[in-house]
Amino acid sequence: MDLEEVAEELYEVPPEEFTALRKQRADEARADGDRGLAKEIGGLPKPSTAAWVCNLLVRAHRAEIEGLVELGDLLRQAQEDLAGDQLKALNRQRSQLLTALTRQAAALAREHGQRVSSSVQAQVEDTLRAGMTDPEAGEALLSGRLVSPMSYSGLGTTGTRPALHLVPPRPERPPKEPRPRGGDAAERRRQREEKARRREEEARRAEQERRRRALEEARQAAEEAETVAAEARAAAEEEQRRVDDLDARRADLQARVAELADELARAEREAAETAEELKRAERHRRTAERQATDAAGARDRAVAALRALEEG
Repeated sequence: MDLEEVAEELYEVPPEEFTALRKQRADEARADGDRGLAKEIGGLPKPSTAAWVCNLLVRAHRAEIEGLVELGDLLRQAQEDLAGDQLKALNRQRSQLLTALTRQAAALAREHGQRVSSSVQAQVEDTLRAGMTDPEAGEALLSGRLVSPMSYSGLGTTGTRPALHLVPPRPERPPKEPRPRGGDAAERRRQREEKARRREEEARRAEQERRRRALEEARQAAEEAETVAAEARAAAEEEQRRVDDLDARRADLQARVAELADELARAEREAAETAEELKRAERHRRTAERQATDAAGARDRAVAALRALEEG
């Protein structure tokens, strides 16, 4: 058992089952002697209903959500050079896609026994819009481990964005030393001092590693800045071709949005038709059961009448 495995399990179950399952997994880790893992599991926050619905949607339709995030990246790149009427058309199609995905998420929640209110659906749509608009929000959405809904105000994304998949692996712990027998206070003090020394040494090494990485990143950033400057000078000469490419990309994006919207609309129609067929089948079943019951009663009365005549 590790934190990644437990988190993946916890953020998939409905919110009402989260607390009990979290306690169970923490107790199991504690029983295995891993108190650190038990504490980390106990610290995992419970998701809101809207966050859980988003996590459910990502797990069930990951390809569509990846397409949504990718489409947001492409739109951010393209909208700088699009005319006002073209942007309005793209925004309208994007809104239709978000609405369709929100309905799909609500239907998925109902399949798992959870009815969502209109306010929760609004939070789900805001979260999907944030994932489409902001790259970090898109990454958090795809993690499938949101604990609260997100929203995008145009100045950044608000909301909790747990990136548990980015948490570094827990360091190997030194083997536990046997406890001294007989209440040897000096030995216990020596062990405490040794543990404190190890912690200080680990902290010192961690700080050195952090500084080394910061220096390496700064050097790499300087090299990248020089490369970017050279590329920017070359890119200025290709701006006209870029405008033509953006126009072609806009057409592709519009076709992609329309295709996704058609697929979702078709799925919704099929779901509605299946629900109607289920209702008709249920009515036929009840009618058949009622007729079978009436026939059985008539049979019993006929048999009783026959016996009465034979005995008379």
